[in-house]
Amino acid sequence: MTMQAMRPYLAAFRARFQLMLQYRAAALAGFGTQCWWGALRIMVFAAFYGVHAAAAPISLADAVTYVWLGQALLALLPWVADPEIGQAVRTGGVGYDRLRPLDAYGYWYARTLGWMLARAAPRAALMILTAGLVLPLVGLGAWAWRPPSGMAAALLFIPAFVLMTALGAAVLMLANIIVAASLNERGVNAVLTPLVIVFSGSLLPLDFFPDALRPFLHVQPFAGLVDIPFRIYFADLRGGAALQGLALQAGWTVVLIGLGRLAMERMMRRLEMQGG
Repeated sequence: MTMQAMRPYLAAFRARFQLMLQYRAAALAGFGTQCWWGALRIMVFAAFYGVHAAAAPISLADAVTYVWLGQALLALLPWVADPEIGQAVRTGGVGYDRLRPLDAYGYWYARTLGWMLARAAPRAALMILTAGLVLPLVGLGAWAWRPPSGMAAALLFIPAFVLMTALGAAVLMLANIIVAASLNERGVNAVLTPLVIVFSGSLLPLDFFPDALRPFLHVQPFAGLVDIPFRIYFADLRGGAALQGLALQAGWTVVLIGLGRLAMERMMRRLEMQGG
């Protein structure tokens, strides 16, 4: 796709991103909540490591960094459908999307990316400042967010983060399409939220699950949202294993985008607009 053809989608992304950045109070409230829950989770990990440190698959320092990364990037997880989609379907505004001379899936995908990134960016910046800089300065370096484990990990985390975001938007697009078809986001959110939180590794790193479940957990699509990029960050995945993780993220992103396009085409054909 040429740059000229991409301009409408970039404009849609930019408009949604700038709109969501205006909600500063929501960002501050979310940051405060995520700091609180992050501190609670770290205390739970500290208690666990105090008794079972030898059995833990990662070090306490990596577990702490895992928690702060998860709290900083929580808004990138596709655990609730885009509320604007449900509203557009209920009010009939989705009809405008059918009339635009654009690819409807690409347009929704661009706006979804803008929504996700704008919610995550200010919270992540504040989390880096607080957990990465302030905590070491006040003598709490053991509970601080540590930088990537070396230059190789830092460089590999860049594509891992990009693929994490792209995969999250692909998952969210499937949820949005279901919302558009069912006219209600409550059922989708009720199912999607626990699936994403548990199977992504957001609640608990996937290596803490029983050995019999790990082969499945490490290859299912939600692992690319948290477990793979975070383990790359602190070099638990390195070299060939890290490249396999990136390939898994990319593969699931392509598959879910393909499924989303098929589902959206079918949904748009059956969508009926009423009123006058």
